[in-house]
Amino acid sequence: MAYQPYPSFWQGATPAARDLAYDNTRAVVDSPALIARRNEEAAAFRAAHAGHLDLAYGPGQRQQWDLFPGATPHAPCLVFIHGGYWQRNRREDFCAFMAGVMALGWSAALPGYTLAPTATLSDIVAEISASLDWLAGNGSSHGIAGPVVLSGWSAGGHLTGMGVRHPRVAAALAISGVYELAPIRDTSLNDAVHLTEAELASLSPLRLPMVDKPVAVAFGTGELPELRRQSREYHTARSEAHCPGPLVPVKGADHFRILEHLKTPEGVLVRAAADLLK
Repeated sequence: MAYQPYPSFWQGATPAARDLAYDNTRAVVDSPALIARRNEEAAAFRAAHAGHLDLAYGPGQRQQWDLFPGATPHAPCLVFIHGGYWQRNRREDFCAFMAGVMALGWSAALPGYTLAPTATLSDIVAEISASLDWLAGNGSSHGIAGPVVLSGWSAGGHLTGMGVRHPRVAAALAISGVYELAPIRDTSLNDAVHLTEAELASLSPLRLPMVDKPVAVAFGTGELPELRRQSREYHTARSEAHCPGPLVPVKGADHFRILEHLKTPEGVLVRAAADLLK
């Protein structure tokens, strides 16, 4: 059967219906309050862990790392890429979610990247690769030399699916990601991203050879159907290619609350990350 990049309802859907299929903010009615709380908690977290922030890996304003070294230099490191459909948000507002892995003694690290439309998606993927190059060369001088579990949420889940190929990455935890870009091109999200046919082919993880590293694919069972579908199809494609890693449906979690499962060492996502290195 030929590869099908679209869900079954897509051809007959109106532009408004296609937008709603990927509108996570509208789907979670209290998302503004959740975002405000996230940002407040992150500001306090950064203030309490101020030793290795705003480290440049490139010339761009957003091409910077926030690093949070763990118990020992050789502890595992969770590298977390923020989401926002490649056009919103910033690394500084997601660091409080690193509390769970840090309670295990892990390091945590958050790279920034230039947003669309200033950057194309090809540019953004290249920036994540450049950030990992920098971490490979400079992380040990900041107390981070252990195995890297690459992770990311939403658009960051997509960037995780691309970045898992990097040699510095031992395993990955992709959270609520987009792994086939064709539907995104048919929504208003594309007004900023301007996806090309070449990018659909080269930057959709579902269309690329699967990487034989452990990858956990997580999503909330309370998320939009399209986000659930994308995660299931990515995991299925990996399984059919005999690549390791579980599907992690987080019971009842919506697109924003799923990240709460990173905050404690008992969280579903923290356990999934730890299991990848066993």
